[in-house]
Amino acid sequence: MGHLDHAAYGWLTPALSYVMACIGAALGLRCTVRALEAATGASRRNWLLTAASAIGTGIWTMHFVAVLGFHVTGTEIRYNVPLTILGLLVAVVVVGAGVFAVGYGKDRGRALVLGGLTTGLGVASMHYLGMAALRLHGSVSYDPLMVGLSIAIAVVAATAALWAALNIKSPVAVAVASLIMGAAVTSMHYTGMLAVAVHVVPSDAPLPGATAMQFIFPLAVGLGSYLFITSAFVALSPTADERAASAAASADRRLGERGAAAAPPTVSASAPSPPGR
Repeated sequence: MGHLDHAAYGWLTPALSYVMACIGAALGLRCTVRALEAATGASRRNWLLTAASAIGTGIWTMHFVAVLGFHVTGTEIRYNVPLTILGLLVAVVVVGAGVFAVGYGKDRGRALVLGGLTTGLGVASMHYLGMAALRLHGSVSYDPLMVGLSIAIAVVAATAALWAALNIKSPVAVAVASLIMGAAVTSMHYTGMLAVAVHVVPSDAPLPGATAMQFIFPLAVGLGSYLFITSAFVALSPTADERAASAAASADRRLGERGAAAAPPTVSASAPSPPGR
């Protein structure tokens, strides 16, 4: 059996993966809140799409930043590119299905359960697709109990996050909820990693696929940049209440201007000049 090191770079990769999970969760929750406040169907749809991409991207980035610190003695590790990309797409699409179930569900309780289950299974699917993308000299096996526990954590974390999106509105509360969700998602990842056992078969044959620095690192940096840029956009975008207040202020200003224009001109009466002496 090969020795598995889940933090080959110390606390760097676990800490960075947690940060990525929190950013994706915060952005996704904030976008979901904005979707529920949206005045039009198109606006709601666009916010939910942004939420799905943020949560899916954040979870995927968290997973592979953490995987950058995963080493196995006796073998190098490479990554199957199509499977890795498929994991990202699955994360975004399945998380999107869960988010849309909550965003458009008439029965909030039923929508929450369905959305949490769908989103949690999407998170778990992304994780194990990512693990299936590993290429190494040997075979990988899993502890079924730990796999089941990791899936349960993913479902509970997703359900809690969607509940927060439905019930928590203030930015501070969303930030706290995102920290909790980030911890839950990261815990799910490392629980899933504890399920892994690798039987190394020494070999000099070249491994297929890309190295972490060739593929995973650049993609993680790109997706992380997307999260930061989108976060800035969401932070600067006015809320529905702010737009309503701005529209009301503009209407009041126009009404005042029209009232001033319609008022009759004021004629000042001048006093008669005294007769000359």
